[in-house]
Amino acid sequence: MPEPEPLVLDPTGSDPDAENLALRERGPATLVDILGVRAWSVSDPALLKQLLNSKDVSKDGRAHWPAFAETVPTWPLALWVAVENMFTAYGKDHSRLRRMIAPTLSARRTSVLQTDIETLVNDLLDALDRLPAGESIDLREHLAYPLPIAVIGQLMGVPPYQRAEFRTVVDNVFATHLTAEQQAANTAALYSLLDSLIDTKRVKPDEDMTSLLIATRDEEGDGSTLSDAELRDTLLLMISAGYETTVNVIDQAITTLLSEPQQLAHVQEGRCTWHDIVEETLRHNPPVKHLPLRYARTDITLPDGQTIQAGDALLASYAAANRHPALHRDADLFDAIRPTKEHLAFGHGVHFCLGAPLARLEVTTALRLFFERFPHAELATDEAELRRLPSLISNGHTTVPVRLRHRSPSEGHRTAETGDTPSHYRHPR
Repeated sequence: MPEPEPLVLDPTGSDPDAENLALRERGPATLVDILGVRAWSVSDPALLKQLLNSKDVSKDGRAHWPAFAETVPTWPLALWVAVENMFTAYGKDHSRLRRMIAPTLSARRTSVLQTDIETLVNDLLDALDRLPAGESIDLREHLAYPLPIAVIGQLMGVPPYQRAEFRTVVDNVFATHLTAEQQAANTAALYSLLDSLIDTKRVKPDEDMTSLLIATRDEEGDGSTLSDAELRDTLLLMISAGYETTVNVIDQAITTLLSEPQQLAHVQEGRCTWHDIVEETLRHNPPVKHLPLRYARTDITLPDGQTIQAGDALLASYAAANRHPALHRDADLFDAIRPTKEHLAFGHGVHFCLGAPLARLEVTTALRLFFERFPHAELATDEAELRRLPSLISNGHTTVPVRLRHRSPSEGHRTAETGDTPSHYRHPR
């Protein structure tokens, strides 16, 4: 069967819904051009889960992608395939690296952060509460961004004065409209920040994950547990993955609830929980649309007769898969009370996102407390006028302008009876 012409993915991500529909219409997997690289985009959820679980599919480009050496020097997304951490590891190397990180991000350890996260959210909402009634505020900038930056900053021991710099370079890692030269400069700036953090923590260690990883590396001494490159790139992964994706989920959830008040009414009137809202957001608008890259270790025959050849690159197209009609009825509609909200937003198989419990906790807490404080908030512009992030990877908006329409002080900060875990609340001023 002759191969079709690759579908060229839009580096600015201007119309992901149309692009995802085009991918699904071309079959369970189809050839695409991702910034000049030929890859198989997999949008059928059953096939994608099968490939994500298969030992015949690797994330190690150095070992299993013949085009690695010639691609990395000039490809704008080189960092996504060239880092040396569990994101790009395969087999025993992946197991070794994952075992080191997994205990620090378990659901049990994450749950103890509940009160700290609530305090952070309430501090942000206190600042919003002081704004004049009717004033438009960008919630991406003033809620969705600062919360995960503060949480991951505390976990990793990033000093507050460095968090703004980390935000800038991490944003650019996800920006697919930059040139290879611009991305190379951004990578250099990112590694400079990481090296500075490592140097600081070696001199003055603390009770944070960066200090723990450095101690593990230095105690072994021979690199058998964690090499210098793996140490630096593991920090890169934890900071970037723990920040940008959570921002997008908060962004998308608030945007949807303010655009579709009947969905907000479901949780306010007890027909669903905030957990349901978060899971449907992850399904309907996952924080990552396409995740580069994986590689076929052997020839793989597809259900439609096409063959992914050994050495071909694969692109996990999570956003297209989440809305596949084989997975959900009326998949393009956001429905917080749909019976099942199965999705692939956090991946599947051995590379399933370790930070999923933390992301869910942050987003659930942010939404619950925000809508308790500002139940009559509204978008300050039409949803159609919101601008997408210039990225084929990151799935969010450049701004989320909202008018808060404060409640009267006599209403207080009532706890929503949604079945979620009760929390500590500040007294209204």
